Amino acid sequence: MDMSPATIAQTYPALLKKAGYTLGFIGKFGVGKKPPASLFDFWVNSEAGEKPQPDYITVGRNGKEIHDTDTIGHAIQDFLDQYGNGGPFCLSVSFKAPHEQDGDPPKYIIQPRYKDLYIHDTIPMPVTANPKYWNQLPDFFRTESNFGRSRWRGLFGSPELYQENVKNYYRLITGVDDVIGEMVQKLAKLGVTKNTIIICMGDNGIFLGEHGLEGKWYGYEEPIRVPMFIYDPNLPDKIAQYRPSQIALNIDIAPTILSMAGVPVPQGMQGINLVDMLENKIPERQDFVYQHYFSGSPHIPKEEGVVTQRFKYMIFIEHHYEELYDIKNDPHETTNLAADPMYASTLKSLRKRLTALKKSII
Repeated sequence: MDMSPATIAQTYPALLKKAGYTLGFIGKFGVGKKPPASLFDFWVNSEAGEKPQPDYITVGRNGKEIHDTDTIGHAIQDFLDQYGNGGPFCLSVSFKAPHEQDGDPPKYIIQPRYKDLYIHDTIPMPVTANPKYWNQLPDFFRTESNFGRSRWRGLFGSPELYQENVKNYYRLITGVDDVIGEMVQKLAKLGVTKNTIIICMGDNGIFLGEHGLEGKWYGYEEPIRVPMFIYDPNLPDKIAQYRPSQIALNIDIAPTILSMAGVPVPQGMQGINLVDMLENKIPERQDFVYQHYFSGSPHIPKEEGVVTQRFKYMIFIEHHYEELYDIKNDPHETTNLAADPMYASTLKSLRKRLTALKKSII
């Protein structure tokens, strides 16, 4: 990962700081081993040394154990106390929750006060949690060495485990939701709610038992669909209440933030301003390329593909195994159409499009 000064200078935090914004960062930075802490006026990095993920339970300032979500919540309040009324600011917050705590098996470690939440509820199983969907996957994928399968076994491998761990996953999300609610209350107390844009999004989706898997590493709908909302008190009502169907990507967030702040977007920055797309000032995205090359078989078979507004084409490149789904009419991806003669032209077209998209991003 390029963390050179020239590259950092073209990121949205650096460009906002140049424009007079106070910068804050809280949580897991997650990019490189030498994050640019000096760029920020307020910095709370929850990563623990060389670990890929921060621990959920750490020792707080008072010497007592504290959950990572609470650490982040306290830091948000501290930032707003110091800078909430001091001019324009940009606070970036990166929660660990609801990520599992890595281990064998991994665990969802919740805040104790949420332990009885959802206790009387029964979480419905996903459509594709039926074992037949795991069994219809190819032999090279359907092994216990597959990280997604081994994590499934430890977290969702029985009905009892499924109920316990999906509820814990939801409890972690509820903890995040409460922290965001407390942040909004503080903004109101400071009198800056009407002048503050809030963007909330995940960094990836996750399997919660779909296709007999847990994790994020494959191009199915559950891992690649990312929740996101943008609250801007200054947007027209017709956009402010809009639930868009257009394709948006995480690379769109930086140019959207800069555009909303009135800061020019660097020519080489990827992505589009989503507000311009919603206002039909620029054409909507028709497709995007998906790539996951980390690890490889048997642990995480390498995969790439292209997703359009109707179809998804994926290929496990080490095995030349192709998948084609009509995600508009088969959103749970139950039927692979790659071998169906009726879709031969679609398959050929998407293979060609994947090649073109790969060339465009090299």
